Amino acid sequence: MGVIIKLKRLAFLFFIAGIITIFVRTFLIEGIYVASGSMEPNLPQGMHLFLEKVSIRFHPLKRGDIVVFPSPVDHRKDLIKRVVALPGETIKVEDKRVFINGRILAEPYVQHTRDKELLEDDDMDPVTVPDGCVFVMGDNRDESEDSRDWKDEATGRPIRFIRIKDIKGRIIKFY
Repeated sequence: MGVIIKLKRLAFLFFIAGIITIFVRTFLIEGIYVASGSMEPNLPQGMHLFLEKVSIRFHPLKRGDIVVFPSPVDHRKDLIKRVVALPGETIKVEDKRVFINGRILAEPYVQHTRDKELLEDDDMDPVTVPDGCVFVMGDNRDESEDSRDWKDEATGRPIRFIRIKDIKGRIIKFY
């Protein structure tokens, strides 16, 4: 009789632990893995990080935040990118340099692996970020597919913006 009670108690504790784990992972914090080199050198491929999911509900995104969201071209994958332009801002890319509202953006975190080559997405006409959206880019600009070059498979039209409501959270990087 005592063994059955202990097993029930143990099963109940595992059940409660499972519920708590699901809650924490769904709403608070989740471990993630950097699968590509698009954010190098700041987030090297293979690095393990935490995705913090709470503050995005209470504090607006800032330029420079590193966020996770479903890929706009393959919804089965999540992507990690840096917020570069916020709602209402006009962004332009010229010769690999980013301009926000006509002023060059200082980006000490950016890496260009092919800085002598002019790639297709190294120039982009000005676009204004709509309300409720952000413009995101990888830090490893020459190796990143991002808001500069995503296209809708059906129409071929550019997908320039990520809806803020689709962002899953911010990256926590421990140094």
